[in-house]
Amino acid sequence: MHYKQLTAIIHKEDDIYVSLCPELDIASQGSNIEEAKDNLKEAVELFFECASKEEINQRYYGETYISSMEIAFG
Repeated sequence: MHYKQLTAIIHKEDDIYVSLCPELDIASQGSNIEEAKDNLKEAVELFFECASKEEINQRYYGETYISSMEIAFG
C-alpha cells in the first residue's frame, strides 16, 4: 500500500462545509468540518481505486502550497 500526503481545503457555504483536494481537483461536502474531510478522503481514495494511471497523471497537479496574504482594500 502506498501513502501520499494531499491537501484538504475546507470552507463553509451556508449550512454545509465544502472540502477540496486541489492536487486532484476533487471536492466533497459534509455537515461539519470533520465530515467534510472524511467525505473528501473517501472520494479521493475511490478516485485512486477507479482511475487509470493516465487519468491520475493527467489530473495530479503535484506539490500544492497554501499561504495567507495581506491585501489592502476599501
